[in-house]
Amino acid sequence: MSTPREHATASEPDSSAAAPDRSAGVPPAVAGASRPRAPQWATLTATFFGIGRLHPGPGTWASVATVGIWAALAHELSPALRTPVAAALALLITLIGIPAATRVARATGGKDPQFVVIDEVAGQLIALIAVPLAWKTFLAGLILFRGFDIIKPPPVRQLEKLPEGTGIVLDDVAAGIFAFVVMHLLLHFGLLTN
Repeated sequence: MSTPREHATASEPDSSAAAPDRSAGVPPAVAGASRPRAPQWATLTATFFGIGRLHPGPGTWASVATVGIWAALAHELSPALRTPVAAALALLITLIGIPAATRVARATGGKDPQFVVIDEVAGQLIALIAVPLAWKTFLAGLILFRGFDIIKPPPVRQLEKLPEGTGIVLDDVAAGIFAFVVMHLLLHFGLLTN
């Protein structure tokens, strides 16, 4: 003989079969639900206004675009403003890029989606801070940053393991710092003249 509580439970529809149990920590994709789309601001930021959709090598396209945009902008600035503006832009892009990359990565279910390139923008800009405006320095900055981003020497690879947008962006920030240091060593020792 069933108790009133058991009887009421037996007559109610089985809600666990109709909808996944969100409280049990089951991710929506595993439970069969579709992922929410990333907000448009996050997608535009993470892909650097669609540059991340270019193939092959979306990261390289983003780096090339960053060098070109910075070259055009820096030529319009007074020499005294170039370094602080580049540093401020790199910081701003990093701070906006982390939440944007996080939203897009969550929406796609990927750890580091290839079309997310805002991290390359931040790292490439860091590599160009306080660099003379000349094609040789721009080319060297591009090659150095892409090299460090691909090789990922310690601690760049370890930073990549941080969660979500933090790992996506900070490993490229570290690669940019490596490129910045090598660039300034080359300039200091006269190995790269403008």
